[in-house]
Amino acid sequence: MTASVASQPDLADERLPPVVPVGCVALVLAIGGVIYLASFIPGHPSLAPAIGLLAAAAATVAANAGALARVRAFAWWRFWQVWRWTMFAYAIIAGMLIYTFVYDRIPSGQLSLLVATLAVFALDIPVMLAFSVARYQPPHPPAP
Repeated sequence: MTASVASQPDLADERLPPVVPVGCVALVLAIGGVIYLASFIPGHPSLAPAIGLLAAAAATVAANAGALARVRAFAWWRFWQVWRWTMFAYAIIAGMLIYTFVYDRIPSGQLSLLVATLAVFALDIPVMLAFSVARYQPPHPPAP
């Protein structure tokens, strides 16, 4: 009897949007733009491909957030708890990377794109981590 119960899909999982796979697509787009820009340092590349990849990554993150925001029965209390601490850590990481870009005197066009890409990166990963934790929690916080 327990084998049949374990093999049945969880109905709550079927209603959740694919936050992690869509977030991974955004990361691939953002990282592709960074790799493109970094491959030309110290030269001056055409910024159009990096801008296109950044716009696609930002649109993917926005669509992911929009799909997640429509979920009603979800452990939002745990999502925001995990998101806050993860966002704090990624803000520090992004700040250190921005410091290295400025210290290395990256040209302003490339620097602005790298900073914007770091912003997308620093927003996307905390959402994926918080979603991964909150999806397995009860929708309402436990009583104290």
